[in-house]
Amino acid sequence: MVHPRAVHADWPPPGGTFCYTFFRAVTAYVRPVVSRAVFTPEERELLREGLASAAYADTRISGAAVTGSAAVGRADRWSDIDLALCVAAEADRGQVLADWTNRMYRDHGAVHHVDVTRGVALFRVFLLSSTLQVDLAFWPAAEFGAIAPTFRLLFGTANERPPAPAPDATELIGMSWLYALHARSSIARGRAWQAVYMISGVRDHVIALACLRHGLPAVQGRGVDSLPPGILATLSDGLVRSLDTAELKRALGVISEALLIEIEPVDPGLANRLAGPLRELAS
Repeated sequence: MVHPRAVHADWPPPGGTFCYTFFRAVTAYVRPVVSRAVFTPEERELLREGLASAAYADTRISGAAVTGSAAVGRADRWSDIDLALCVAAEADRGQVLADWTNRMYRDHGAVHHVDVTRGVALFRVFLLSSTLQVDLAFWPAAEFGAIAPTFRLLFGTANERPPAPAPDATELIGMSWLYALHARSSIARGRAWQAVYMISGVRDHVIALACLRHGLPAVQGRGVDSLPPGILATLSDGLVRSLDTAELKRALGVISEALLIEIEPVDPGLANRLAGPLRELAS
């Protein structure tokens, strides 16, 4: 069955499914070269277009969108490929996943993949031999739509969806003091590397809180490089520089003070209650 499709802008490119047939022939020729080197932006764009054409030719896929930086014209030399695919309601989702996974290994040099679930969507993330990352998100038809501004519809119909929620500041605060608590015990037990891990955990959550406060992306450190210089200087000062006990305590103390600064605008009363215990952990 061919699904009715609302085609967006100039999609598909001239030639329709012929484009994908030609793309398969080209990649079959160039794949041995690509596998020995880091991908180029030109190869990445060729693959993106080929996968989008394959989605259009697959009658079980009723919509597709480019997501991520490429959707808003911000892709750079190291950007990956992000495609959201709408799986038609009557399609066998498991078979669709299997077929597309086979395509990535057979035709595009995938060497491994990992699945990340977000609600009802499954993100299958592939690593290619060229070191290119390809994220294919498989959405049920009823849920397909933008959850962030970085969404450019290629074909099909997108549902109106609420934006993905930002991380919860209260949860970040709780995880921060939990990491700090375990950093203290790791130092006391002489487990220096575990202490480094725990101090880094505090810092990662402080980064997320600072990004939230400044209206920056707070997930996976995406906004950290845009934080004010003063905050970045404190984060730098909180890096562990050796496995010496005194140095571990120093770094924990610096990052604990940074944590208190970030807690204050969220909940001043909580900042006041946590100040004593957090400072004691690094003493």
